[in-house]
Parts: sequence; structure tokens; C-alpha cells
Amino acid sequence: MSEETTEAVGGPEAVARLELKPALEAVLMVVDEPATEEHLARILQRPRRQIADALRELADEYTVQGRGFELRLIAGGWRFYSRPEYAAAVEGFVLDGQHARLTQAALETLAVVAYRQPVSRGRVSAVRGVNCDGVMRTLLQRGLVEEAGTEPETGAILYVTTNYFLERMGLRGLDELPELAPFLPEAAAIEAETLEGVPSFDPDAPDSEDADDKTEL
Repeated sequence: MSEETTEAVGGPEAVARLELKPALEAVLMVVDEPATEEHLARILQRPRRQIADALRELADEYTVQGRGFELRLIAGGWRFYSRPEYAAAVEGFVLDGQHARLTQAALETLAVVAYRQPVSRGRVSAVRGVNCDGVMRTLLQRGLVEEAGTEPETGAILYVTTNYFLERMGLRGLDELPELAPFLPEAAAIEAETLEGVPSFDPDAPDSEDADDKTEL
């Protein structure tokens, strides 16, 4: 890739020339955790004070415009949230189709959380080799996993399975999960292999149903 192309798609100089507010909106649309002003300032090549002022102006503009979402400062960072007054609409969307059976991707992600908890989304994605953000949202919506604090080193949100997960699995506790091969080496390089042999369980399906016959969410 040429230097000219690199600068056009994301070089520091190109980023610094972007209009600030739209650039902030674009970044905040893809975050899955609140973004700090320091991080945004570094990414967008602007002083922190300029970033802070632009974020507050955006938050005020959304309120004045009566938008269905808002920009909040939560836990030291900024993120988009739906407004509480539209909770009924959001709940209707989230709950629609909640009884649909889990996809294979959702089952694999749930297995990683079950055996690695507490675990971050990034760690789950690393084990599976694919981005798992959408699948994790599905599992959260279904009540099978929940947030359980943050990772001290990175601040990433950690996830664990819920009591509902145990209920649907027919387990009294996590110690009743089927054991994985105890003789596997501990090296991180074979981490993905630890999923081999994990039962293809579906919390919403009878035991006799074929695990491959699942409706996509």
C-alpha cells in the first residue's frame, strides 16, 4: 500500500484534518465500552480539552433535538445509550424472537464464557478467532451471561454465566460442567483447542434435538 493511500485511509495527518464532531460520532458508534477523553484525544489527534468540549456539545445537541439516543459520561468514558423514555420500544425489539434457538456461534461463545469466566469479549474473540460482539449481545439479551466487573489491567468488561444458564443446563453449579481434557498443555497457543469436546448444548432445545438444526437469530 502506498504512503498516499495509507494517509488517505487512516494516517495521523488525515485523522487530524477530519471534522471533529462527525469523527467522534463515527468512533463512538463502534465502541463496546465507554471511551475515555484521553483515548479519543489520542485517536483523533486533538487536545483533550477540545475533545471534552465537543462531546458535551454533542450531548446537549442530542437532548435539544429530542433524539432517541443520548451521549453519556459513564464510568470515566463516553458512550451512546438509548433514552429511558424509549425503553418500551427497545424492550420490544430485544424481546422479539427471544425464544429463537441459539446459533452455533452463540453456543460456542457461551461455552467459552462458561469455561473461562470471568472473561472479556476480547478474550472470547481471541479463543474463537472471530469477533464475538454481536453474539455476546445476544447472550446478554437472553439472560445467559452478565457483566461482572472489569479487568484491572485493561478496564475491559468481564462476563460470567448466570443462574438462568445453570437452570437451563440443569446444573447445580459450575463445578458440574463436563470436564475438558485435563491433560492438555497449558500453553496459550493451544487455547482454542480447549473447546474440542465441549458438548453442543442448547439451553432452549430438548436433549434429543439435533444441534445442527438451529434457526439463525
